[in-house]
Amino acid sequence: MRPESTIGGMSSPLLSRVFSELGSPDLALRAQALAPPSVPLPSRLSTGHLAWASVAAATLLSSPAPVESIDPDRIAVAYRSDRVLTIDGTAPPVWAPLSGFWQTSDGWIRTHGNYPHHAARLLVGLGLASSATPETAGRALAECRSSEAVASVSAAGGLAVEVRDEHPSVDAELRGTPLLHVVRRDVSVAPRSRRTGEAEQPLHGVRVLDLTRVIAGPVATRTLALWGADVLRIDPRNLLEPEWQHLDTGHGKRSALLDARSPRMEELLAGADVVVLGYRPAALERLGLDADALALRHPHLLIAQLSAWGLDDPARAGFDSLVQAESGIAMIESPDGDRPGALPAQALDHSAGYLLAAAILRTLERRDAEGGSWFVHTSLRRIAAELLGMPRGDDIPSEAPIDVASHTARFVVGGHPLVTARPAILAVEYAAPRPWGEDQPRW
Repeated sequence: MRPESTIGGMSSPLLSRVFSELGSPDLALRAQALAPPSVPLPSRLSTGHLAWASVAAATLLSSPAPVESIDPDRIAVAYRSDRVLTIDGTAPPVWAPLSGFWQTSDGWIRTHGNYPHHAARLLVGLGLASSATPETAGRALAECRSSEAVASVSAAGGLAVEVRDEHPSVDAELRGTPLLHVVRRDVSVAPRSRRTGEAEQPLHGVRVLDLTRVIAGPVATRTLALWGADVLRIDPRNLLEPEWQHLDTGHGKRSALLDARSPRMEELLAGADVVVLGYRPAALERLGLDADALALRHPHLLIAQLSAWGLDDPARAGFDSLVQAESGIAMIESPDGDRPGALPAQALDHSAGYLLAAAILRTLERRDAEGGSWFVHTSLRRIAAELLGMPRGDDIPSEAPIDVASHTARFVVGGHPLVTARPAILAVEYAAPRPWGEDQPRW
């Protein structure tokens, strides 16, 4: 174990708040006395402490394990899982050529083009041919003002944000709202429980319908699978998922392809205990899969939702890297005060995933005891506001060495050797990911 942080108790107020919001006063009181260890995710902001609190919340709610069992090195490797992932002995390309920071005539923007359709729309927004190279895109952006470039790309359906300084008043207002918004919607719904699990697998018997993509949502549902839930991920047939991305976060789940408007989807919803939503709120509403519509048709469901920017901005798509850039995190982490930087991991995504999983576990317990129809939500922007309100340093600490090999697992998936990070939550191990989209859409 690493020594405790020199800023004593930095994460404990956050952990205590999480337990209070989830209706666990005993754990909230216990958390006030915890001094978190130093998690080796070096940054000016308290990235390691945010990570420790997020994993500690999930760990302490899921088992009686002592807090001392939470391994800071394991957390660091889990948060940087994309850096240890190999398929057939090769590390996959995590960032597409059109994803990154770009200098404009008056500043910087951040783009996200990992999905081919986003990359194509980015080029359309810049008035470039589909065959344009990143160098060509860079030259075009250098001649634009940041606001103009973002407006053009966004109008074309691409993803770009201006790199901005932090917004203290906005962040303070966000911190005045729940980090994990938990609502009991319909008190008339009778208690219902499929949970048959004990000890390390408290969700054994629970059915989870996973309608998420990328990192935050899949991390949440991967954690539910780790706890024994039957997790079925559904993706649309026309939106391919990068193989590496699914293999990085698909442990223990089944994966199927299905039209969201099909009768089978309604059958899956009717048979589920939990549905986890990770698409844009406006897109879910168009499909009739928003929380209000689901609660009306299937009041037994626990509905959990993650979004990038929050429910007040339902039409806006986003990713961890974009939220870091627009919220001010990228400039705080600048290596030289001029060029934007980034957190040492996709920490907003991973933290949102562990915190949402903790909220689902605790809310299931409350639903089983009290009845009711329940809704839980958090967003990457809300997580960012929390991080921006935590203590920070003047310099980025040096990288601490980690024995990475002891924190990785090996599988064979579809005939291909796979190396992935082991669980940040100890005492249980991941089941292997399954090939994306090759299971049947049924319980």
